Amino acid sequence: MPTFSAPDGTVLAYRLVGEGDPVICLPGGPMQDAEYLGDLGGLVAHRQMVLLDPRGTGQSAVPEDVSSYRADRLVGDVEALREHLGLERFDLLAHSGGTNLATLYAAKYPERVAKLALITPSPFAVGLAITGENRLEIARLRKNDQPEAVAAMEAIVTGQATDDSWKAIDPLFYGRWDAAAQAHHAAQDGHRNDEAAAIYGSDGAYDPATTRTALAAFEAPVLVLAGEVDLNSPPAVVAEFAALFPKAEFVIQPGAGHFPWVDDPDRFVATTAEFLRK
Repeated sequence: MPTFSAPDGTVLAYRLVGEGDPVICLPGGPMQDAEYLGDLGGLVAHRQMVLLDPRGTGQSAVPEDVSSYRADRLVGDVEALREHLGLERFDLLAHSGGTNLATLYAAKYPERVAKLALITPSPFAVGLAITGENRLEIARLRKNDQPEAVAAMEAIVTGQATDDSWKAIDPLFYGRWDAAAQAHHAAQDGHRNDEAAAIYGSDGAYDPATTRTALAAFEAPVLVLAGEVDLNSPPAVVAEFAALFPKAEFVIQPGAGHFPWVDDPDRFVATTAEFLRK
């Protein structure tokens, strides 16, 4: 895998997949390597994906200073990657927890971002909260096809969870719990740096008021994509996130959970590729 040096000297790795103008892709987790993104449902047929392994994950090195796992400090890693690739401006795509980093980058370096795609985003960088009731409302949409998972989610929200409850809700992160979804879920084991994840959003990582002010002046086009049945990033909250941008296109992918390129790759690619072409 090709590598580059972060500002503190940590050697970071990335993968190039596909052809065409590059799109820098930030994985979620948070602090999970980019392997689970795969080919983003075939999006690589339209653009070249630059899939970054965040520091301490995948093929990227573990930093000497573990406080550098904090999201605001990772902004420098993205900027170093841009410089390494020789890009004046670039399209930026992020998923889940990685969207917090993408948002912080766009707020600090708006002139560098040509287009911003936030896929089933986490809204913590802008101070939006996702409540247990938000999640339970989404879970209950699945009561016919995943009754046991919904019951487990109800137990979690009401404080009656058992050790088995957390595993039982796994199907709710996908639009359908078929063989492809189960394989995708199983393949993620061991790819997240839990120590780094605990630091990623720790005290000082986010300044929501400052970030919101910066996003209100962000002039580049933005795609904010939610999954209709996404337990992790409920569409109602994602819609609030999208409203913070002056030029955001908010899209709900029907029947999709937290990984829309797995649930319906054709629809996901059609939506995202069209946005990136504009």
